Amino acid sequence: MDDVPKQLFIAGAWADAADGVTMPVDDPATGEILCQVADAGPKDARLAEDAAVQAQREWARTAPRARSEILRRAYEIILSRTDELAALMTSEMGKPLAEARGEVAYAAEFFRWFSEEAVRIDGGYGVLPDGRNRMVLGRRPVGPCLLITPWNFPLAMGTRKIGPAIAAGCTMVLKPAPQTPLSSLALAGILKEAGLPDGVLNVVTTSRAGEVCEPLLRGGRIRKLSFTGSTQVGRLLLAQCADAVVRTSMELGGNAPFIVFDDADLDVAVDGAMVAKMRNMGEACTAANRFFVHRTVAEEFARRLADRMGALVVGPGTQDGVDVGPLIDGAGRAKVEELVADAVERGARVLVGGSTPEGPGCFYPPTVLTDVDPGSRLMATEIFGPVAAILTFEDEDEVVRRANDTPWGLVGYVFTEGMDRAFRVGERLEVGMVGLNTGLVSNPAAPFGGVKQSGLGREGGRVGIEEFLEFQYLAVPVR
Repeated sequence: MDDVPKQLFIAGAWADAADGVTMPVDDPATGEILCQVADAGPKDARLAEDAAVQAQREWARTAPRARSEILRRAYEIILSRTDELAALMTSEMGKPLAEARGEVAYAAEFFRWFSEEAVRIDGGYGVLPDGRNRMVLGRRPVGPCLLITPWNFPLAMGTRKIGPAIAAGCTMVLKPAPQTPLSSLALAGILKEAGLPDGVLNVVTTSRAGEVCEPLLRGGRIRKLSFTGSTQVGRLLLAQCADAVVRTSMELGGNAPFIVFDDADLDVAVDGAMVAKMRNMGEACTAANRFFVHRTVAEEFARRLADRMGALVVGPGTQDGVDVGPLIDGAGRAKVEELVADAVERGARVLVGGSTPEGPGCFYPPTVLTDVDPGSRLMATEIFGPVAAILTFEDEDEVVRRANDTPWGLVGYVFTEGMDRAFRVGERLEVGMVGLNTGLVSNPAAPFGGVKQSGLGREGGRVGIEEFLEFQYLAVPVR
């Protein structure tokens, strides 16, 4: 950690905040302060924006192969430093080291993927129907971007946005979450080492997000916002983008249904539930939030899931054998405590977990609830913790209606041995992604995103770079 810069990264150089202010980075496993990092203000944001704007023209003219090779070198550096990046992530975010290593591999893969997409940007050519003009279609970068990333996947959410921006020829100002700035600062250092020109990526760590981001969005020089975070903050940012008509892509909240039909293979369903619920301690927008299990198999499914959840080892992510680390902070744990208490007051039965352990750190045990009242707050709230709330259903139409009864639509999970039913139900779910007999949908090669209030646009896959490109049409007379 001592090797990771604690300053802002602007125009290729490390610098303190203009007003000299710093902010603490806490260890959620102990509550102790790990270090202090620069806390940017509006002046620092303007300097970062100036650097991105100044670098944009030359960067846009850079050969696609040159951009590709920078990403490829960064991919290789990340993989070569897996252990140190994983340890850094675990320290500031809490996830167990084994899971942190998995995120490092996942994060690196976005750079490899978009290194390949950088050289496949194409356009089109044809004669228009009236025969008077030829149509030449070109692609050009949208321009300087503001990227805002969350704390739950601090390295992967950075590469998922930075990768396509670099590939497309866009410059950037990156604002990471204040809880987890170290992974982003380490990533900036890696990209500089990989040969990224000064000013293409600028990183402003700050606890003053409103003061830093709003002037950039309203100022007219930032042409693209890519945001991952809560729907509430997303709405606010959309309003701020309106003045300058800033192009936006957003990955917002989720309320994922996990549906288990009576013909499901319960071994497969429970395995899928463990992944969909417990990845990142449940602190994932893709986490299964509402478990709808057919009445005839609900008791057996709940018992098996409780046995698996109860066997998980809770503790600091740095310790060997730990499966579940701490939640991100005290506020995150308090939210989970309140949601579970509300469900229990409404009649839910606790099969395992359900009580906060004593001692330091923001730990909460894996918890399984049955007999959950549909009116419980956790049915309409993204839990963001290791809590599985199980309800029962009788028929397909009923469960589809209940699954869709939410303003969010990021991901859904369907478990059944009938492939006709799997496709039929999957197509009826109002979500951007569906896991059919699997609890993991995230992959750099697939488009990630949702519908309704879960966001706008897609990240990853072949369409991920499209968010950072504009079409330009040239009309050429036929002579």
